[in-house]
Amino acid sequence: MTITGLVTALLVGVTIGLLGRLVTPGRREAPIWLTVAVGVVAALAGSIVARLAGVDTGALSLLAVLVQVSLAGIGVVLVVATARSERSDST
Repeated sequence: MTITGLVTALLVGVTIGLLGRLVTPGRREAPIWLTVAVGVVAALAGSIVARLAGVDTGALSLLAVLVQVSLAGIGVVLVVATARSERSDST
């Protein structure tokens, strides 16, 4: 993985992590740092999946970015959907 691939994955992950907080309805129990971290990790995993599928991740590839966005979006939605507050656990 090249520097371009890493930077793209980081930018995609941070963007999806932040946007995921904005578009999810209701209370947001997951902290912002968690959604951003999950977005970054999932986008990096998307780079690995794209690379294993034979996509050139060295250059800026639309297919690689789509895989990154898809995995990051799924990861952020899962984290936000499954997050619970400590108040609801104690009652």
